[in-house]
Amino acid sequence: MAKLDQLIEELVTANRILAREGVVDSFGHVSARHPDNPQHYLLSRSRAPDCIEVGDIMEFTLDGTPLDPRGRASYLERFIHGALYEARPDIMSVVHNHSESVIPFGVTGQKIKPIFHMGASIGHEVPVWDSHDHFGDTALLVENMDMGRDLAKRMGAGATALMRGHGATVAGRNVRQAVYISVYLEVNARLQKQAMDMGNVKFLTAGEVDKVAERTGPYGINRAWENWCRRAGRPFQAEQG
Repeated sequence: MAKLDQLIEELVTANRILAREGVVDSFGHVSARHPDNPQHYLLSRSRAPDCIEVGDIMEFTLDGTPLDPRGRASYLERFIHGALYEARPDIMSVVHNHSESVIPFGVTGQKIKPIFHMGASIGHEVPVWDSHDHFGDTALLVENMDMGRDLAKRMGAGATALMRGHGATVAGRNVRQAVYISVYLEVNARLQKQAMDMGNVKFLTAGEVDKVAERTGPYGINRAWENWCRRAGRPFQAEQG
C-alpha cells in the first residue's frame, strides 16, 4: 500500500478509535501532516468521527485552504491543525476533542498532572489556553489562523493543551502517538478527579514522567493500537503509516 493511502486509512482508524474510546463524540477531529509535502495536511471533511470513511479525507494547505474540496464542507476549526504544523516541524499529527473528563480542568484552575504511569504521556504540565485573553468574547471556536497560532504558542514545545470552556488539543510525532496521548489524557483526568475526591494526591514526579517517556515507544503504542483497532472494528496494520 502506498504511503499516502496507508496514512489515509490510519486517519480513518484514528477517528473510529477516538470515538469508541470516548474521546470524541459527534465533534472533534484528527489530522496528519502530508507524507510528501510538509506544507500540507490531511483532515476529514466536516463529519462525525465515527462516520468517517476514506473518501472523506481532504488535503489542506497550512492556512486551511482545501485542495479539491468537491463540495465537501471543511471543519471550521481546521486552523488548530495548520497553526500547529506551521509552528512545530516535529508535529506529524494533531487531535482536537471535547473530552468530557478534561473540560472541568480548563475552567477551575485545577491543573491536570500525571497521576499514573500511562498518564505520563501527557507531559509534565498541561497548559490552559483561554481564547478570551487575546480575542475577547467569541464562540470559543478557533475560527482563523490568528487564533490557531495563539493556541500553538500556548502549547509551546509540549504535547497537550486545554482550551477553556471548549476541550483539548494534542500533538504527536505520528497519528498513533497523538491518539495514545489523547486517550490517556481523558483517562488521567477521570482518575485524577476520583483521587482528588478521596484526599491528597501524590502525583508522578518530573523524573518519573521522564522515565516513563523513555520507555514509551512504538512497541507499547502499537500494543494499545492493535487493541483499539479490534474494539473499533478496524484492521490492524503492524507498521505505522
